[in-house]
Amino acid sequence: MSIRPALLLALALAASGCGQREKASLFPEPHRPVSAISSRYLNEDARDSVGEFETVTRLAEVRQRMSVADIGAGGGYYTVRLSPIVGNKGRVLAEDIVPETIRALAQRIQRERLDNVAIRLGQPNDPQLPAGSFDRVLMIHMYHEIARPSEFLWNLRAALKSDGRVIVVDADRPTDRHGTPPRLLLCEFSALGYGLTRFERLPDSESYFAQFEPRAPRPAPGDIPTCTP
Repeated sequence: MSIRPALLLALALAASGCGQREKASLFPEPHRPVSAISSRYLNEDARDSVGEFETVTRLAEVRQRMSVADIGAGGGYYTVRLSPIVGNKGRVLAEDIVPETIRALAQRIQRERLDNVAIRLGQPNDPQLPAGSFDRVLMIHMYHEIARPSEFLWNLRAALKSDGRVIVVDADRPTDRHGTPPRLLLCEFSALGYGLTRFERLPDSESYFAQFEPRAPRPAPGDIPTCTP
């Protein structure tokens, strides 16, 4: 997928979603608050100074030829740095739910000539990723912004390859304070059949790295248990 068609697809999806009535969800109502979408992690120099990207991609074992999805890509901090790691035979898909963010990111990708990167406009409860396509899915400092985590994670599972992994980086604090307590994160992923395969505290001492892989069948929406903070 080239950058320009990807941008057109994103804008078309945004237009098609306007005016549609929200349907009643088959998934359980979450029993936790949600943080507003934030731009607090836009300072790329500060993130580089603590080696955030290098640490996360090392723990996630990202390498050449992989297909990686950057969910909630924002300004593209991970997206642009993932591009050279996966190389010409790999690919990066940057996803966000804010049309203005997608437009700005498309301009950055074109300006930096990242030919192995595509973009996509997702939906709050569905990242809109192609099925069976990704070795790694990264959700960096954004999980606490997902309003319906069970529905989001249910839709996300189909996008993974058979040995694909989901990586979450978040702060160990309540979901209404731009973080997710690890116990709650584990409960919400386990409810969808994911198993925790790696957990590490990151150098800033407040954030953590959590890696999940599918370990059990994806449950029917009505069978998903509800987690509490």
